[in-house]
Amino acid sequence: MSRQLLFAMAGFLLAGTYRTPEGVTANVMEKLAAEWDGWTAHDDSYIVDGESVVVLARYTARNRATGRPLAVRVAHHFVVRGGLIVRFEQFADTGLVRDAACR
Repeated sequence: MSRQLLFAMAGFLLAGTYRTPEGVTANVMEKLAAEWDGWTAHDDSYIVDGESVVVLARYTARNRATGRPLAVRVAHHFVVRGGLIVRFEQFADTGLVRDAACR
């Protein structure tokens, strides 16, 4: 099985390259759950072209430290091979995320 490469956008609070599902869980999902109430990615539409899948979506949440709400449009690009995600890249307005998270 090939390694998964998952990227959070530069400037995003949890930006980085995570090579395994466990890395994403520990370094992204668990931290989002700890720092935000109700973090949700709402998938609005899918665009599929061969192995490429683009999901146009929204993140909504409330930051626990600041109490500020977040509502931001995002795009996620996946490469899918053999039914497995082998690459993920996130595109988001990192300024809106930062504004909600910083005092």
